[in-house]
Amino acid sequence: MKTKILTPHVYWAQRHGEIYLRVELSDAKVGQWTTSTLGHGAKGEHEYEFSLEFLEPVRPEINHKSTQRQVDIKIKKQEERWWDRLTLQEKKPVFLAPDFDRWLDESDAEMELQAKEEEKINKISVESRVRKDPYLGLKRGYLFMYNLVQFLGFSWIFVNMTVRLFILGQDSFYDTFHSTADMMYFCQMMAVLEVVNPLLGLVKTGFFPAMIQVAGRNTILFVIFGSLEEMQNRPVVFFVFYLWSTIEIFRYPFYMLACIGTEWKLLTWLRYSIWIPLYPLGVIAEAVAVIQSLPIFDETRLFSLPLPAVMGQSLSFSCILQLYLALMFLGLFINFRHLYKQRRRRYRSRKRKVH
Repeated sequence: MKTKILTPHVYWAQRHGEIYLRVELSDAKVGQWTTSTLGHGAKGEHEYEFSLEFLEPVRPEINHKSTQRQVDIKIKKQEERWWDRLTLQEKKPVFLAPDFDRWLDESDAEMELQAKEEEKINKISVESRVRKDPYLGLKRGYLFMYNLVQFLGFSWIFVNMTVRLFILGQDSFYDTFHSTADMMYFCQMMAVLEVVNPLLGLVKTGFFPAMIQVAGRNTILFVIFGSLEEMQNRPVVFFVFYLWSTIEIFRYPFYMLACIGTEWKLLTWLRYSIWIPLYPLGVIAEAVAVIQSLPIFDETRLFSLPLPAVMGQSLSFSCILQLYLALMFLGLFINFRHLYKQRRRRYRSRKRKVH
């Protein structure tokens, strides 16, 4: 009696240059790979067979690996490009499904390629980098000291506010500005260097995300809190300063260790995870500060812009702040997307190193 040939479940994923197939067959007896093999599938031990007509040409060599649970197949594309689908026919075969363990969309795959390029660059020896850049040690020393000073500054603010909160309770909310403003002024003026450093090529972070964050914080600190005495005794100052300092006491030591080629895994996890809840909360606290300041600017006419007599006497600064409020949430989206990409790229790179 002729044995019935069955079709196994096949899962697929792609990169720009490869196709990955995962065939659900355990204990498969595979010699030189063909699309027909003997193994344990969904219906027991049978001979299984499948065929696929790919969307575009592929290279003839096929790499396969058989395990106790499955058969993994890797096929090289003839031309490195992203395919809209796997098969030439538009209708997907019933036995074929996406492999979500490997699945990436096109933008994620491009990020993976970029991360691989960065990894290749990072493999260059320290000696060769020193020969190409004789000032590398000086640059690293400067960045280390900058991050150390910022870490100490924000740590002082964080510890000061925490101790006062435990001793005074809610009363500490109302004098946060007077007790910590000088140090916050210093740290935020120093933070302007984070906009300068990318321009000088000292760090690889983007110029615009750094500029958005520094400009936004300095607007809140110097324009709203610093120029309006009515705002300085409000609880919102406590929440803005506390959220800022909490983020920075993890960010700056991470950069310090990176300057000397050292990594602390717990700190790395905190650096790339704690901002996820804290960064949006910080923006919300800043937005509350802006909203609370609007009637004060309307009443005092501080920073109002003079207008021609035909148009009126002046334009209240609160109108500009309302526009800034909208831009603030746009900046939140840009910065959040930038930081999230950094996090994904970081952990994908680490996952590849582990494997």
